Amino acid sequence: MALIPIRRGVRPGAHQECALDNADRRSRIPGLATPAGSQRGLIMLRLKIATGALALSFVMAGGAFAADAPAAAPAAAAPSDKAQIEGLEKGFIAAFNAKNTKKVMTYYAHQGLFVFDVTPPREYVGWAAYKKDFDDLFAAFPGPVSMKISDVSITVVGEVAYGHSIQHGDFTAKDGTKVELVVRVTDVYRKIDGKWLIVQEHVSIPVDLGTMKPDPLSKP
Repeated sequence: MALIPIRRGVRPGAHQECALDNADRRSRIPGLATPAGSQRGLIMLRLKIATGALALSFVMAGGAFAADAPAAAPAAAAPSDKAQIEGLEKGFIAAFNAKNTKKVMTYYAHQGLFVFDVTPPREYVGWAAYKKDFDDLFAAFPGPVSMKISDVSITVVGEVAYGHSIQHGDFTAKDGTKVELVVRVTDVYRKIDGKWLIVQEHVSIPVDLGTMKPDPLSKP
C-alpha cells in the first residue's frame, strides 16, 4: 500500500476543501462565478471607486468656488427716524418758499394739532385753523418769500420726538416793502401710520420786557 505523505498540522484533504470553499464563495457573488466574471467584477469595482472620487472632487471644487465668491451687498438701510424728521423740515421749507399751503400742511397731523404762532390769535386749534393762518400769511405777502432754517436740533424717543430750530424769513409786502423776521420754532412730532408729522408747534420772537418791544431780528 502506497504511503501518502502528510504535512505536520495539515489534515488530509484540507487543500481540496479550501479550493472547494473558494469556488463556492465565488459562485455566490454575481459576476465572480468564473474567471471572466471575476475580471468584470474587479473592473466594475474600480469604476465605482473612480466615479466616487470624481464626484467628491466636484463637491470640493464647488465649496471652494462658493468660498471665493464675493458676498452679496447688504440691503440699503432705511433712513433713521431723525433723518426722516430732518427731511420733513427740509420739505416744509421748500413748500413754504413755493407758497404752497396744501403742501405745507402735509407735514402736520390732521388730528389733534395745536399751535402757538407769532401772530394773533393766541392759539390755533386744529389743522384747518392753522391752514387758514398760512393762507392769510401768503395773502399778506404776495411777493417772493425766502425762508431758511438753521440750528436744527431733534431728539427721538420711540414714536415721539421733539426739536427746535431758528427760521429766518424775508417777505415781500403788497407795496413791495421787504420784511425780515427771525423766529424761534419748537416742534413736537409723532410717528403716525409710519410717517412723522408735527402735532404741536410754538413759533415766537423774544420781547424786551423793559420796553415791551419785540425783537424780530434776534441774535444768539
